[in-house]
Amino acid sequence: MYVLIKTRKLALAALCTAMLPLSTASAQQATEIQISYSNGQFQPREVRAPADKPVVFRIRNLDGKAMELESTSLRVEKVVAAKSQGVINIRALKAGRYEFYDDFNEKARGALVVE
Repeated sequence: MYVLIKTRKLALAALCTAMLPLSTASAQQATEIQISYSNGQFQPREVRAPADKPVVFRIRNLDGKAMELESTSLRVEKVVAAKSQGVINIRALKAGRYEFYDDFNEKARGALVVE
């Protein structure tokens, strides 16, 4: 029994080690975009990213209330608490314009332009 448990632990460790370089490689390929949310608006309102590469959105909510970045075309929905940060990982996208907004304040709109 002891040998079986030890063998399973070693197999799990080998699997985790094998997956680590893949995760690191995927993270290196992502385009990181930083936006902020203040006074009920996204800054900048329009951001750009290359096509066919994953995107990481880092959002700093500077307002005193929560906001929710939402987009049907990006297939994302993320609540960011007041005075905090959030991260959204977005799959690789084809070229196009992907709009997003604050679900708590629909006047706050932005776009990701993928080229």
